[in-house]
Amino acid sequence: MDIFDSVENKSRPLADRMRVDSLEEFIGQEHIASENSLLRRAIQADRLGSCIFYGPTGCGKTTLAHIIASATGGIAVKLNAVSSGVADAKRVIAEARDNRRLYGRNTYLLLDECHRWSKAQSDSVLEAIECGDIIFIGSTTENPNIAMTNAIISRCRVFEFKKLSEANILEGLKNAIGDKEKGLGNYNIKIEDKALEHFAWVSDGDMRVALNALELAVLTTQQLNNVINITLEVAEQSIQYKSLAIDKNKYYDMLSAFCKSLRGSDSDAALYWAERMIAAGIDPMIIARRLIVHSSEDVGMANPNALLLSVAAMNALEKIGLPEGKIPLYQAIIFVSEASKSNSVVVAKYAVELAVKTSKDDNVPMTLVDTSYKNDKTTGYKYPHDFGGYVVQQYLPNSLKCEVFYKPSNNGYEKDLVRAKTTKENKG
Repeated sequence: MDIFDSVENKSRPLADRMRVDSLEEFIGQEHIASENSLLRRAIQADRLGSCIFYGPTGCGKTTLAHIIASATGGIAVKLNAVSSGVADAKRVIAEARDNRRLYGRNTYLLLDECHRWSKAQSDSVLEAIECGDIIFIGSTTENPNIAMTNAIISRCRVFEFKKLSEANILEGLKNAIGDKEKGLGNYNIKIEDKALEHFAWVSDGDMRVALNALELAVLTTQQLNNVINITLEVAEQSIQYKSLAIDKNKYYDMLSAFCKSLRGSDSDAALYWAERMIAAGIDPMIIARRLIVHSSEDVGMANPNALLLSVAAMNALEKIGLPEGKIPLYQAIIFVSEASKSNSVVVAKYAVELAVKTSKDDNVPMTLVDTSYKNDKTTGYKYPHDFGGYVVQQYLPNSLKCEVFYKPSNNGYEKDLVRAKTTKENKG
């Protein structure tokens, strides 16, 4: 290592410098990387093949990919799916074929954020994976079964990574404090146990977040008697917020919890899940759109004002933005949650969709045909306003004339509709 490499290494973030080089040093993921695990046996036998690592951020996916390439004596080529394309993939494949033919060395294509590759990009490596020209190791925070093409998944073994435990994070922090070559071992650091525990808790299983917060604390704390004292207060200032990022699976789970809380009339839970998603960076307009749907699906005609308020809240959010836009949004969430519930609208929707698909006779009744070439007298149409606003006559096709799609409940505003409908039928 020359002087330039030394300077570059010191300028790299602590989390990057502390990447381990062997399975023995690897922290966490015991369910897939333990001594007798399939993964470890496959690595030791150099028979792993292409695979996909998916799980939350900072849990060791990229680190383990590098360890595999190093342990098997392969050539590691790293790409990022965000910035690479088909041309990059073809270049790697061409070089991999040469290295395999001339030197007998395997090439590992390590692709970060692999779910971001398009179908065309994914297809460009299929043949190379199939014939073994490259060993593909993709890492992603998204569930590959949802976010990636089936062609890639069918050629790879998928390993799910878990969020690191607080004990795992503490181990990584202590290693960094004591490591003089890559870590902070050359600093005279005195750190409180409570400070370490705070880093471990707030990082929420993300080793990268914890290590970078530790480095910030060390580099910004003045020495006292040649000692850098990291107290709980310093730790709290260095990592102020618990990581709230969520992957696609967790996002869908939380969105489901939000919708079911609305339906279940639990405004406290609905508000919590809405705020939790917004805090994680989810577009609040997604929540507003779901709120509009559920104001019809779960409240519907029991309180038609729910739809009006939800649409108004979305418009207000769009024009005002965050954070003030959350006020009308949360007002609408509370209204929809606390409103009387009726799913009669969605039941009617499903019923009429089925009727349209299955009905063989949908001829328009003669009383309703277009009068541009017939007059109302010849069709027999009765103008409702001539009868006080309502008159009994057939509107559905003959095959469906007795069908009832909309069946109002006895909740909220629909109570009045039931009474009104009964009155009309009695008049008829």
